[in-house]
Amino acid sequence: MTQVTVKELAKVVNTPVESLLQQMHEAGLAHTSADQKVSETEKQKLLTFLEKGSSTKTDGSKKITLQRKTTTTLRTPGSKSISVEVRKKKTFVKRSAEEIEAEKQKDLEKLQAEKKAKEAAQEKAKPAEVKAEPVATKPAAAKAEPVKAEEPDLPPADITLPVVDEVAAPATERKKAPTKRVEPDERRERKAAPRPAAKGKARLDDEQTARRGGRNRSKAKKRSNQHGFHSPAGPVVRDVSIGETITVAELAAQMSVKGVEVVKYMFQLGSPVTINQVLDQDTAVLIAEDMGHRVSRVSDNVLEEQFAASLKIDEGETFHRAPVVTVMGHVDHGKTSLLDYIRRAKVATGEAGGITQHIGAYHVKTEGGMVTFLDTPGHAAFTAMRARGAKATDIVILVVAADDGVMPQTIEGIEHAKAAGVPLIIAVNKIDKPEADPDRIKNDLAAHDVIPEEWGGDTQFVHVSAKVGTGIDALLESVLLQAEVLELNATPSASGRGVVIESRLDKGRGPVASVLVQNGTLRQGDMVLVGVNFGRIRAMMDENGQPIQEAGPSIPVEILGLDGTPEAGDEVTVVVDERKAREVALFRQGKFREVKLARAHAGKLENMFENMGQEEKKVLNIVIKADVRGTLEALRGSLSELGNDEVEVCVVAGGVGGINESDANLALASNAVIFGFNVRADAGARKIVEQEGLDMRYYNIIYDIIEDVKKALSGLLGTDVRENILGIAEVREVFRSPKLGAVAGCMVTEGTVYRNRPIRVLRDDVVIFEGELESLRRFKDDAAEVRSGMECGIGVKSYNDVKVGDKIEVFEKVQVARTL
Repeated sequence: MTQVTVKELAKVVNTPVESLLQQMHEAGLAHTSADQKVSETEKQKLLTFLEKGSSTKTDGSKKITLQRKTTTTLRTPGSKSISVEVRKKKTFVKRSAEEIEAEKQKDLEKLQAEKKAKEAAQEKAKPAEVKAEPVATKPAAAKAEPVKAEEPDLPPADITLPVVDEVAAPATERKKAPTKRVEPDERRERKAAPRPAAKGKARLDDEQTARRGGRNRSKAKKRSNQHGFHSPAGPVVRDVSIGETITVAELAAQMSVKGVEVVKYMFQLGSPVTINQVLDQDTAVLIAEDMGHRVSRVSDNVLEEQFAASLKIDEGETFHRAPVVTVMGHVDHGKTSLLDYIRRAKVATGEAGGITQHIGAYHVKTEGGMVTFLDTPGHAAFTAMRARGAKATDIVILVVAADDGVMPQTIEGIEHAKAAGVPLIIAVNKIDKPEADPDRIKNDLAAHDVIPEEWGGDTQFVHVSAKVGTGIDALLESVLLQAEVLELNATPSASGRGVVIESRLDKGRGPVASVLVQNGTLRQGDMVLVGVNFGRIRAMMDENGQPIQEAGPSIPVEILGLDGTPEAGDEVTVVVDERKAREVALFRQGKFREVKLARAHAGKLENMFENMGQEEKKVLNIVIKADVRGTLEALRGSLSELGNDEVEVCVVAGGVGGINESDANLALASNAVIFGFNVRADAGARKIVEQEGLDMRYYNIIYDIIEDVKKALSGLLGTDVRENILGIAEVREVFRSPKLGAVAGCMVTEGTVYRNRPIRVLRDDVVIFEGELESLRRFKDDAAEVRSGMECGIGVKSYNDVKVGDKIEVFEKVQVARTL
């Protein structure tokens, strides 16, 4: 409800605040201050009290006088102001019960008289109808007699004159023919006469009579058809259902108002919108409630809930599944080399710069059982990827180099593991090096609440060497032991479910997604729903590229057949109905687009007035194409964080796959730089780049992209002008020369004094003059510079007020390139 303060209410009703507080106190309201709020219920209570006249000034308890005074100011063309005061006074007289009853009786009699007069006027306006008395003989026999033509044309005894005249007369004469009134005596003389008929005319049969009556009834109905709509006396309150997002047009339609009304209302609130603008739920609820309607929040996830309910419940026998282990750690601490030794494959040699750029998934068979490994990159740009890896894993192996110690990415790995609630196993690598110090690693990790088991903690520490294979078997035993404690189970007979580890766009095979099956069995030919994408699995390969037909729990596979490249971390669900999968996927795409538009619009509105009057930021536009989705996300996140209040990076577009003509045209239109990470441009894109002179660069190491972008942003920042103090000379004596004026005999106390540099004269460390030197002499010779500890004579150009004790400061201005 709308609430106002006592002061605002007093201003509305044109009453002093003290008087209004007194009236509210008499009405039983507990308001004592002008800043207190008054609700609608309290307003109604106060109004009821005032209507009774208990707190209004009365005249003998019979009259209530209300006064209102308004003052306006008129401005004449001569810039004169004229104050106009309008006073209004209205008096209400309280009547007694007898007077009210007498007035009611008077009104009732008046209404009855008007009713009688109206009935009399209607009776007088009716057409006269004359009916003949019934014939004594049988009516049926009389009707059946033939009509003679020579007898006079008289109406039959049982038919009224108006009806016969209306039917017998031509259509053009029916309205003009007057009604002939027949007196009673004349009817008696005619009752025995047979009923005549004109030549060529017959009696009205039943069909004609019915048709004539129907026609008359339709005319009467048409005359009595009046408009039955009555405009409502007060505002109409409607029930408005608002989802997570809603457009201005849809909101206006539910409130039964024009869209321009909502646009006008939001403009008054300081948020200009269009009729097709998407509003978030909170904003739409605020608008609808302020406009006086009942609002109910509706969840847009009804389709999702129905889809979740339609999925089959995992039923069947459960079995022990292999643990999913994520290997984390700082860059170059030996994570991939450790997996390389375990898998007996040279994975590290294939990585650019010896750094893992993607998430790799591998499963290996050991003597104690199968173990699935996830290798996450250790670079700082892949924080989000490591977080997703921790959520999809059962155990985390944190690799720490014994010769390097705990590093920033090591601490991040600990935080991700704790946030995911998974146990840690510390692999102290590179113990074969002479400078290795495993005990220091334990002390450093203990400071981050990672306590070894031998110190009374719950974290296993295993000393390994990925180069020579020391401690690898002990590490695998620790993983299998931890898996037994966790009691990891799955249902192979259930429908397949998993999570996307990575996705990429292959030129020959289309979208390829790396999936880790978490429960059930994933088979070739299954219809799967993956985030906002869906499709039928056309082919499945293991991590070595070999085709397989099905994959059980904890098995990583690559699937083909999706309609796009899903995001890393999206859930994979096997569905039976292809139509349902397409419907849910399209719903998710639309929802994602609406939410994105709403957030973008909210951000623009919030920053519109803040940026007004400020210098426009310099923006470096970039188009990124990468080989896999995870790398693209990491690059986009890392580059977007660069910049400051003056420069920023804007990733205009990003995608998976090679650089094509569309990417080149987009970069040309947006004046952007094209970055290709492990991808190349096709012939059409290269032609556009060469013709238009676009900047396109290829990379295979993330460090290089970040460094180049930092340099480009530093170039956009420009340069700063800085002052370097070169030397200071203290005035010891002042000499007067007829040619040079005042010459200061000085001692150089700091640095070097140069003749061709600007100077400042300081007195009591306050600058009193700024200029340049006119002369600099060492004894009688001119000098270009005088170093510290030497005496010299200085003549200041255009300044003769040098005194003993002043300091002459020599400086220079240099331009320094700004950096982020």
